[in-house]
Amino acid sequence: MERLLLRVLSRIVRRGSLTLILPSGHRETFGDGSGPPLAIRIASKDWERRIALDPEFEFGEAYMEGGLVIEQGDIGEVLATLMSQVGYQVPSFTAKSLMKLRFMVRRLAQFNPRERAQRNVAHHYDLDGRLYSLFLDADRQYSCAYFEHEGQSLDDAQLAKKRHIAAKLLFDRPDLNALDIGCGWGGMGLYLAENAAANVTGVTLSQEQHGIANARARERGLSERAEFRLQDYRDVAGPFDRIVSVGMFEHVGIGHYEEYFSKIADLLKDDGVALVHSIGRSEGPGITNPWIAKYIFPGGYIPALSEVLPAIERAGLLVADVEILRLHYAETLKAWRERFLAHEEEIERMYDSRFVRMFEFYLASSEMAFRHQGMMVFQIQLAKREGVVPLTRSYIAETEADLRGKERRNRIGLRLAGE
Repeated sequence: MERLLLRVLSRIVRRGSLTLILPSGHRETFGDGSGPPLAIRIASKDWERRIALDPEFEFGEAYMEGGLVIEQGDIGEVLATLMSQVGYQVPSFTAKSLMKLRFMVRRLAQFNPRERAQRNVAHHYDLDGRLYSLFLDADRQYSCAYFEHEGQSLDDAQLAKKRHIAAKLLFDRPDLNALDIGCGWGGMGLYLAENAAANVTGVTLSQEQHGIANARARERGLSERAEFRLQDYRDVAGPFDRIVSVGMFEHVGIGHYEEYFSKIADLLKDDGVALVHSIGRSEGPGITNPWIAKYIFPGGYIPALSEVLPAIERAGLLVADVEILRLHYAETLKAWRERFLAHEEEIERMYDSRFVRMFEFYLASSEMAFRHQGMMVFQIQLAKREGVVPLTRSYIAETEADLRGKERRNRIGLRLAGE
């Protein structure tokens, strides 16, 4: 297996400088010598065999379990070197066969009826609430931020994301009824209630998020405008003037796309506007990384637009606008990882060192996927008939400017009320 692993890395690493230290003591350096020198050590022959045969899964497994040790550099730098290689090819017959098999069974892995969907959500989102408060922004936005300029803080970029989405939803009059599918900890819904004077219904399958979202609504005096339910979106009754879904579509599963968009069409009024904000892949259909599927987002899948748009068409919805956010999520994940590592000792006390390595690997590998492997975020604006959305996109910037003024006024009001 030693020779196989060396052959695997020689086929992958053409640029950079990565030294591999094998259980036998053998050391070999790969790449052209550019960039910072990095070194990894494999702790045992068993891990050597497992990584060689199935690197897509076992590399993350080995790092999490301590079977792969970073001797020089950090896991983010190692993953950046591995994932940024130009012309990367699947390195072995076994790995190719596993990828083909995983593609063949991906619909089964993403089969998400109501009970399974709730279990999948609980797996990730019902962790100790303190964890997310340590690395997310103050509003607990657990989705891609919108960086308007270089150097913008994470909190400001997350606020800009909410503002950008609200502008595209066209809250042109007060008291519109809005549905937030996958409402998280309530940040998007509370923003719409507070700054767009909307009546918001948010739904989530996470008990942790449900409790916190309603508590936040009460604390901010918005309970009459914002209600958050522990409910599957498929069980919601409409209609609604506006529908928004941020960072939830990735959990739907490819076999449920038509069901998802048909439900949006059923719930949306004829003159309504909807917006879906989701991670996507710039290339064609693929598979969920098996390590991510097991430990982070079971049942999840990042779609290509070619898989999404046909389901929208079949649901009878019109695509009014598509925007691609390219490196925004890479910068978001970078900020999350920096904050996570700043609280590493505290998180280890909450869980253990294995959990810390698992979550660090998730954040680092996700960041590098956005930087180097064609991952992006799309925002698809939907309507049921022509003429609902203005002819040009100038209204977005104009509405954002108006929302900024409302944000300032509401922040002042909240400070006075708390004194």
